Amino acid sequence: MRTFLTLISLSLFFNCKQPNIGPDYSKLKTIPTKGQVGHLVLPDSIAPVIAPFKMATFEKPTFPNRSINIADKHAIETNLVTDIIQNAIDELSSLGGGTVIVPKGTWKTGRISLKSNINLHFEEGSIVKFSTDVKDYQPAVFTRVESMEVMSLAACIYANNQENIAITGKGRLIGPYGGEVKKRSYMTPIESLVDLTKPAEERIHDGSIEDWIFPPKFISPVNCKKVYIEGVSLENTAFWNIVPVYCDNVIIRGVSVNSVGIPRGDGIDIESSKNVLIEYCTLSTGDDAFTMKSGRGEDGLNVNRATENVVVRYCLALKGHGGITCGSETAGIIRNLYVHDCVFDGTGVGIRFKTRRPRGGGGENLYYDRIRMNLEATCIKWDMLGTRAYVGELADRLPVREVNDLTPYYKNISISNIIIENGTHFLKVYGIPESPLTNLTIDNVDANCDKLIILNDVKNVSIRNTSIKTPDSIIDVIGGKNISFDKVLLSTKPSALTMPNETIETKGIHFNDGDL
Repeated sequence: MRTFLTLISLSLFFNCKQPNIGPDYSKLKTIPTKGQVGHLVLPDSIAPVIAPFKMATFEKPTFPNRSINIADKHAIETNLVTDIIQNAIDELSSLGGGTVIVPKGTWKTGRISLKSNINLHFEEGSIVKFSTDVKDYQPAVFTRVESMEVMSLAACIYANNQENIAITGKGRLIGPYGGEVKKRSYMTPIESLVDLTKPAEERIHDGSIEDWIFPPKFISPVNCKKVYIEGVSLENTAFWNIVPVYCDNVIIRGVSVNSVGIPRGDGIDIESSKNVLIEYCTLSTGDDAFTMKSGRGEDGLNVNRATENVVVRYCLALKGHGGITCGSETAGIIRNLYVHDCVFDGTGVGIRFKTRRPRGGGGENLYYDRIRMNLEATCIKWDMLGTRAYVGELADRLPVREVNDLTPYYKNISISNIIIENGTHFLKVYGIPESPLTNLTIDNVDANCDKLIILNDVKNVSIRNTSIKTPDSIIDVIGGKNISFDKVLLSTKPSALTMPNETIETKGIHFNDGDL
């Protein structure tokens, strides 16, 4: 049954300031502002990581004291320097490692493949333009595209099965979103392009046969350990920007990204990787900003590798579909994520969760604390159904389906100490009837929103110590069980309060300190 709760009978109570009602402002006043986070305030050292779960120790990498400057290898700015950079990497790798330096200047290159114990360093003043010709990213190499394993063009800067690698410096890297790469980029759902009956090594899509391509990501190490990315700026990517896949011990810090206006221009996507620290990054993107993924559907279930033990701190998201997003690819499970002391200023959704009935896996033990949001859309949102364009009738809420291996879930989510300066809906949950969002706690929030709350298919939702200033008066519930509001102050405009079109049902919905 659908339930509309109208607050006309509660307007006096919720507009009155009462002791111990609403947030603890002493906990909110130290939440960072826009100027206190992001790449412009990157400290030199990495502070210890404190999280609600056990985390690895993160340290800056070290490399042998040898280097090659590509200018000393007769690199010329007007020529393609792919081979010179790659030969320098190969040479130092054969000696045990070192630093390849790309100096000040404007350079053009195709795909670069990193190797163990190599630091690829872009000096301040260097501008590196990646080729828009498909041939400069061939032949196909192993990667994931939209969380499905394939052999494709992979990435502008790529590595596979390497250890102790770094991309550093204050260089400006310009991606290949243009020319042939843009013209041939695929536009149809990936499920219609990849034959999942074949093993991954036979799913070859490098543009040599088809008239379309999976465009290269910007930076994507695969199966690597000890990955360090610091300081570079990325713009004009053809696909997702920074995408560690199957990696362990990853540090991404002080990076800035601009992919506004580019479809699928995600900022940072963590793909089935573990022990990850992201700090002091600034992302302005054409899709989601900071994103966690872990495999798609049956292919992801077969791989069965989680994204876990991830900390995102002191980061700034500007434009983007979501400030911090989980999914929609969740097959290997996303667990142990801690996002704290971040600012989302101008993004669409703030804290975003996605999955679909046929995606599998899910997300659990996800923590969000001390976040400031100034948003264009919903503040906190779950979309677990998707659209018919991608999953057909499985996007329909009813009928209730039988739970199977491809039924995803989200559970055990904590969101606390949040300032919402602007947003549309405070909270939207579109869950799955047979797999409702379970165990959500929202605590100590000060919010200004246009709308209140939609809850579809939820179980054990607690909102407490929260103030919501809004002209809205409706809490819309379908399939909700055990929903509680404790010490919540709702400041509404009396002129906005209207009677519901349906009978008010309050069973299972508890307003502590003032029952309906």
